[in-house]
Amino acid sequence: MMSAVLLLSSCGVYNKYEQPEVVTKGLVRDPVSMTDTLMASDTTSFGNLPWREVFTDPYLQVLIQQGLTRNVNLLNAAQNVKMVEAQLRAAKLAFLPQVTFSPQGTLSSWDFGKVSQTYSFPVTASWTVDLFGNLLNQKRSAQMTLLATKDYQVAVKTQIISGIANMYYTLLMLDRQMQILEDMATLTKNTWDMMKLQMELGRYRATSVQSAEAGYYSVLAQQEDMKRQIREVENSLSVLIGQQAQTIARGVLEDQQLPTQFSTGTSIKLLANRADVHAAEMQLAACFYDVNTARSRFYPSLTINGNGAYTNSGGGMVVNPGKVLASAVGSLVQPVFMRGQLKAGLRVAEAQYEQAYNNWQNTIYQAGSEVSNALVLYNSSEAKSKLEAHQVEVLKKNVEDTKALVHSSTSTYLEVIQAQSSLLNAELSKVADDFHKMQAVVNLYQALGGGAQ
Repeated sequence: MMSAVLLLSSCGVYNKYEQPEVVTKGLVRDPVSMTDTLMASDTTSFGNLPWREVFTDPYLQVLIQQGLTRNVNLLNAAQNVKMVEAQLRAAKLAFLPQVTFSPQGTLSSWDFGKVSQTYSFPVTASWTVDLFGNLLNQKRSAQMTLLATKDYQVAVKTQIISGIANMYYTLLMLDRQMQILEDMATLTKNTWDMMKLQMELGRYRATSVQSAEAGYYSVLAQQEDMKRQIREVENSLSVLIGQQAQTIARGVLEDQQLPTQFSTGTSIKLLANRADVHAAEMQLAACFYDVNTARSRFYPSLTINGNGAYTNSGGGMVVNPGKVLASAVGSLVQPVFMRGQLKAGLRVAEAQYEQAYNNWQNTIYQAGSEVSNALVLYNSSEAKSKLEAHQVEVLKKNVEDTKALVHSSTSTYLEVIQAQSSLLNAELSKVADDFHKMQAVVNLYQALGGGAQ
């Protein structure tokens, strides 16, 4: 008996999953250097922050909470968990005997004579003895699948939080750009009015006034485009949080306060909260147990069947009162020739394990890449925003100085129009980069797994 147990252990049918080697070194690139990997202290402080500590805007917190309660994808993810839990319960119950109860009764007479009554209350039980780990490995595989499904639920939750935050900050960016366009519309209208007055005094030709008028209408057209974008983002955000399309209550871009220091850590610890990485490994573990299950099918299966009945039918005679009839049979089935089905099943399971390993490794690479992209987006946007702030100040002064030169007849209003156009573009670009910096924080939050759930 001991030799048989050792043989089965060497074949792997009872082995438990152990995490295989995977490449984790140098997952994240330094956000400044274009060649070096990130060398940071081994901590994940930002990656462990709960979402309420990352996104502190009260309007945004209300939207996120509503999304977590009413988003359809998140509700369906919860139902997926329930379905897999039911499958796991079925896998656990497979260790118990299967019992059926099928009562029968018969009325019979010969040539319309005396009616004979026979009855039987049989109970049948069948129990598959899990000698070679078939049921055990199926249960373990179901357990890993359940963990992967729960990970998917967490991943969906993180996506919902990040999606709501990104759309919310997009609205704040568009609001600020709309305000800039409104201010610029006032400036260009004043320029146009001034040039019309100067034309009446003979200082400007009609073509110059037409250029000023065209600049004013160009700003108005951009305003209309901005209104459309705001409405579309509000509609998309409404769907994401599970409500009809409507106006979204919100704050202002300048009041937002997001984390600015990121200790990201190194190696696989960086991705400790990444639900998709853990889910990929749980799928790998499930495939490991599927390989064990496929191996166990090469060994005999032992089934014990028991029958018991209370009946008045015995040997063709009707006996009253009834008697108890019981029997038990044990059967051992050893596969001999299955037309290659068992070998094919094992090869398929082993190939699926290799695929799961490749997917796990690729998910780790993808996660590291997303962290790298978020860090470089933050640093790049912050640097650009500082430069654009200086550019905006210079262009504001340029507009004022150009106006002053017009009054001294050393410049023209066409130069004023050009200066105003440059200022508008610089202000819009700065707001966009301020948004990209905020978006980078959201992306990093998601790339690190959504923090403490």
